[in-house]
Amino acid sequence: MEYLPVLLLMAAGVAIGGAVLLITTWLGPRLPNKTKDSPAECGVPINEMVKKQRISVRFYLVAILFLLFDVETVFFYPWAVVYKKFMSTGTFILFEMLAFVAVLFVGYVYVLRKGALEWE
Repeated sequence: MEYLPVLLLMAAGVAIGGAVLLITTWLGPRLPNKTKDSPAECGVPINEMVKKQRISVRFYLVAILFLLFDVETVFFYPWAVVYKKFMSTGTFILFEMLAFVAVLFVGYVYVLRKGALEWE
């Protein structure tokens, strides 16, 4: 019974998402558009030369590294919110975050040494 509000919230989210998808499918334009239906890579228009050109793996590597380091920064927000409250119990929370930042820094140095961020 204690999970009922969570289940109701999840049901509401699924219902709203489904309703939005159905409404946009029902009310949206049905005319095919060659420009909108064509695949694109980062906004670059597709032409015959680009179709035959292979995309470097480094492009995807940089994208994944960006996501990795970007998502890791999300962990800073909850820490910053509770920092003052837990600072009175000692500096444990500070050293935990310093250890987290040290691991990120080691990963960043590793990526730099491997040359993953060098763009040709």
